[in-house]
This record gives sequence, C-alpha cells and structure tokens, in this order.
Amino acid sequence: MGSKTKYTIVKEKITEWIRTGRVKPGDKIYSEHELVRLFGVSRHTVRQAVGDLVHEGWLYRERGAGTFCSGKSGLPLERLTTEQAEQSLLLPSAPARKTIGVITTYISDYIFPTIIKGIESYLTSHGYSLTLACTDNDAGKERLCLESMLSQNIAGLIVEPTKSSSFNPNMKIYLELEQRSIPYLMINQFYPQLMPSHMVVDDERGGFLVTEHLIKLGHKKIIGIFKVDDLQGISRMRGFIRALRKHRLPVFPDMIVSYTTEEQDDGHILAKLRDFFPLSSPGAHTAAVCYNDQIALHVLDMLRNQGLRVPEEFSITGYDDSYLAEATEVKLTTVTHPKTLMGIEAARWIVNAVENRNSQEGAVVYEPQLVIRSSTAPPKEMSAVHFS
Repeated sequence: MGSKTKYTIVKEKITEWIRTGRVKPGDKIYSEHELVRLFGVSRHTVRQAVGDLVHEGWLYRERGAGTFCSGKSGLPLERLTTEQAEQSLLLPSAPARKTIGVITTYISDYIFPTIIKGIESYLTSHGYSLTLACTDNDAGKERLCLESMLSQNIAGLIVEPTKSSSFNPNMKIYLELEQRSIPYLMINQFYPQLMPSHMVVDDERGGFLVTEHLIKLGHKKIIGIFKVDDLQGISRMRGFIRALRKHRLPVFPDMIVSYTTEEQDDGHILAKLRDFFPLSSPGAHTAAVCYNDQIALHVLDMLRNQGLRVPEEFSITGYDDSYLAEATEVKLTTVTHPKTLMGIEAARWIVNAVENRNSQEGAVVYEPQLVIRSSTAPPKEMSAVHFS
C-alpha cells in the first residue's frame, strides 16, 4: 500500500465508491476542488485520475454540469486476473433478467454509441438486459425491428424514430405496444401523431444560438444546411430562420441547402453547395450553419480543397458537440447534446415505467449550449468566396 502513487490512490478510491454503490449511476461526484481537499493531492493528480476513469467508462462529463458516475460495475474486463475470471465462472447463474429493447437510426458512429453506453450502464446496474436494433433511418427496417422486439417479449422500448418529419407507416405497431401495455419512450425526436413521451434537445433553440452567434460576429449572408426528413433538421432550420428575422436580415431561397437521408453522402451535399456559389458572386456568403458536426467537417474539407481558410475567409458551425468537433486542427463551434445523460435518463424512465406500470406521459427537453471554438470569426472585409 505504501508504494502506491497518489494518482493510484485517488483512482482506486473513486472506483471503490462506484463498485460499492456509494456513488450510483447518474450521481455527480465531488468537484475537482473537493477531491483535491479530500485526498490532499494536487489538482494535476485529480485531473489525471478522473480523466483516466472517464476514458475507461467509469465516469462521464457534462459540460457546465460536472462529472457523473456512468454506472459501470465490477472490474473493467481488461483488469481481471485469471483467478478472478475463473471465480466468476463458478458463481451460480443469475436469474433471467427483463429485457429492454433499444432501436436507433444508426449505431456504429457519431453520437449514438455514447447514448447507448448511457442506456446500457443504467440498465445493467438495475438488473436489466438490452437488445439492440438499427433502422438505418429506413421505415421498412424500423417495422422489422419493431416486429422483432415484440417477438422477444421485451419489457419496454427506447426508440429513436425514423424520418420523423413525415407520417410514420408503422403507427399500428406502436399502438400494439400500447395495447400490450409495453411502455416506450422516444429520444432525439418523436412522431407528433402519436403524442408519445419523449426526450429531446430544444433543437430550434440550438439552431438559433449558432446563427445568432454568426450574426453578432458580423456575418450577414449565411448558408443553412439542414436534413429535412427528421424533426431535428426542421427544428434547427426554424431556429436558423428565426435568428435571421430577429436581426432583420433577409432570408433568400439560396441561403438554405436541404437534403434527405438518401442524399446525405457528402458528395451529393457538396455538389448542391457548389451550385449555390456561382463564380460571378464574390463574397456572397461568409458563413454556414450545418445540420451537425459530420456535415460541418465535409464542408471544411471542401473549403480546404478550394484553398479557402477557416475561419479567416469562411466560418462554419456544427451541432451535437461530438468527438468530431475537435477531430481536426480547426475546432468546430457547435451546440451541446447531452449524449450520456440522455441515455441514462431514458433508461431510468423506462425502468420506472416497467416496474411501476406507469407510462409517465410527458416530455423532457434539454436546453442546448453554444460551444465557441476556432471555426468562427468575424468576416474578412471584401473577401471573395468562390466554389468551382
């Protein structure tokens, strides 16, 4: 024990709090200042220990709110000794657990793994298992996913809707869930015609925040690039237009580039963008509000290929504050999304609905925050923006 470093002591003590249940999933841990005082160590030591625990999945951070327990229990898999692994195999089998279904539009990248991690951490710590399905934002695949979930006798369902801005052809299956008293919760967006319980970000507010940020920097003609077959894109577009109107800036048809799921590959969107910038219009546009961080990076790459500098000659904003926002040397100004927190709270909601037979109808709306980084700046005077 005497040979342990201060960093190791801090790290092991926090994991002990989590394993023993002193700190539960979703609980906020002590602040950095409190940990420094509690352990009598330097701020650097605390930051290193907490940073490692975040990386390993024990903790997660929410900007402006603090550091929270992610609900991971037991020893990390890579830390198990051979003896510990053999002992775990000799333990009696756990009783069958209730299963919660989770359906997302995408699963392999962007913000979705973080949301799922939050869901899984809470469900696991409360004795539930998770079954996962992905629709690729296709209504036909969503129907198959729903039918599969019903055949597995799930206890509850968390679902991210498919193409939520149009009428959903799978309404009968959702109504069947209600007939079977299977609670379900929609996240990120929802089907208005069903009036379901849901957890969403105030996307109109988010679209407004990034647009107003650019306006206050001095940009007067701003492109909006929005996905229009889901409510998130429509809401972000509304915020974009509302900010322009508030500041009495004209809204021209050529200021909005729209696309659908089928058109979302970067080549299609960038082709549309080039059409919006004829060579005869120098300096017509000086900034772009992008639907999300992924699209913003595609636009950034296109500008680089054209020899244009961001933000000196053109400003870009993203949305979701994903890992992509800081993936390049130009860090994206963006809008926060409570990824892990939403996952944990969605799981908490569904478990409570299952165990208390209470649908808890209503909505949770998260307030977005603007994160200003290096991709935005005042427009360059007399600059000429050309796309070929």
